[in-house]
Amino acid sequence: MDKFEHLISRAEGLIDKLERLLPADIAPVNWQAHAWRWVSVGSKGQLHAITHPHQVAVNDIQFVDTQKVKIVQNTQQFLKDLPANNVLLTGARGTGKSSLIKALLTAYAKDGLRLIEVEKHDLIHLPQIVELIRNRPEKFIIFCDDLTFEANDESYKALKVVLDGSVASASDNMLVYATSNRKNLMPEFMADNLATKHWDGEIRPGDTIEEKTALAERFGLWLSFYPFDQDEYLAICENWLKSYDVPFDEAARKAALEFTHTRGARSGRVAYQFARDYVGRLKLAGNV
Repeated sequence: MDKFEHLISRAEGLIDKLERLLPADIAPVNWQAHAWRWVSVGSKGQLHAITHPHQVAVNDIQFVDTQKVKIVQNTQQFLKDLPANNVLLTGARGTGKSSLIKALLTAYAKDGLRLIEVEKHDLIHLPQIVELIRNRPEKFIIFCDDLTFEANDESYKALKVVLDGSVASASDNMLVYATSNRKNLMPEFMADNLATKHWDGEIRPGDTIEEKTALAERFGLWLSFYPFDQDEYLAICENWLKSYDVPFDEAARKAALEFTHTRGARSGRVAYQFARDYVGRLKLAGNV
């Protein structure tokens, strides 16, 4: 009897271990939400609804007017079932790349625009995401933030397939909007140039380089963002302080410039952080 009970106990222990190894149940998608984050669950994943997405107004993003016009126009074409492109936003940190994509959701959620945030390491799940949304009536932007790949990273191939299409056609209700701090999404090394072909005296770059540059070329619309100068930075600081009903006087101007010394940069992100720091200190001291 003791031996039989011991076998039962071992069997129960094995069952518990197997249950922990099995993938968790996939929760049904909350299609009432406007934004989701893809969350890996074992070898698969699920759309996790973001109940309070970051609200950013398009007009609050300054000194990128040309970029705004182009991405807004592309998004409007998409919403009206007209031809539109996948978009790659590249350039300096803190200049409004990610904020501009979030602002599109704020502006056009009422028109059926939806946002799905996918981390780089989850790009292998893109085919699964495409199948989930293929028959939905909404228009989805797949948002990949700070997109770069390491030299031996193969996950970029899943993104390449979605951008370029495969045997299965891409979904008409989906576009990819990605941001990156560098225009070349994959690193290039001197060794890459060693694989060359010589034909009639012409040196042709090897297939390695072509493979690495091919991903960025699959984005139909490229938007470049540049560092802000001092006047632009101060204007953004003034705009943020205005949103807190705090005047941008000489003291605020001096504090804004001093704040950049601690960060070593002038950007929209730094201006926003300055405003929060400055207003917080004023209110804590009872000066507002």
